Amino acid sequence: MSKDLARLPSLNGLRAFEVAARHLNFRLAAEELGVTQGAVAQQVRNLEAQLGLQLFHRHSRSLFLTEAGRSYVSNIRKAFELIAEATDVLRPEPDHLTISVTPTFAAKWLIPRLTCFTDSHPAIDLRIMATDRMSNFQTDGVDLAVRLGRPPFGPGLVADLLFEQAVVAVASPVAVQRLPLGADPLADLPLLHDAHDLWPQVLAIAGRGGRPAPKNIRFNQTVLAIEAALAGQGIALAPRFFVAADLGTGKLVQILDVELRTGADFYVVAPRKSRTGAQVAAVRDWLLRQARASA
Repeated sequence: MSKDLARLPSLNGLRAFEVAARHLNFRLAAEELGVTQGAVAQQVRNLEAQLGLQLFHRHSRSLFLTEAGRSYVSNIRKAFELIAEATDVLRPEPDHLTISVTPTFAAKWLIPRLTCFTDSHPAIDLRIMATDRMSNFQTDGVDLAVRLGRPPFGPGLVADLLFEQAVVAVASPVAVQRLPLGADPLADLPLLHDAHDLWPQVLAIAGRGGRPAPKNIRFNQTVLAIEAALAGQGIALAPRFFVAADLGTGKLVQILDVELRTGADFYVVAPRKSRTGAQVAAVRDWLLRQARASA
């Protein structure tokens, strides 16, 4: 052991001192370190003995740093930070990437495909922000977003078409089969609305705009309307790619032959210049490949 290392105090003593100095309380320091209060006090006393200096003023119900203690703890914290930084270099964390999507996109399309993503990109720590709010790339820490709209989405942003939005009316076949023979589902099943409120447009293009409305149930999320339809509660409107899997398995059936095209489609949007450019490109390319495969 070198002479410099031989001069170093006990690492346990230094750690106990730093935590006690932060809390100014041996009991709280002991709770953080997972040892007894007596063990913390003893480690600090041993450190003081080794240094030949008093680091704390001890009173019956309070603890204060001495002038030497205040000076020493500042440098000790810097030393611990250097050790932590050196350790992080040896054990780098995965690359973090935050993607902003709507709750329905997350639930009905992205989450079922996450295993495929993690298998393909194990080094990327994907963080999903599910919100209907338009996230800000600068202030919200978002690297990538899936947005419904029409480009351009803003200066300095690149948008790639993910899906064209074709809205269809769907219901559970069980709900349809419960109706009397020859009954009209649109006349007898509740219409399940979401925040987009597209039923008037769908009924208009289906030539049903003037009919009296049956019972209406309203939700603030498309995913909730879809789940209600799956549970046999009525007819929901949804972009076809959200319900493609349920239509394919027969859990849902299409009630009308028409599709509504609103002119707003789903795009992958990212800043032209990004701090995580390679990771953003990898996730964007994966999303586009998945979209093509599910089209």
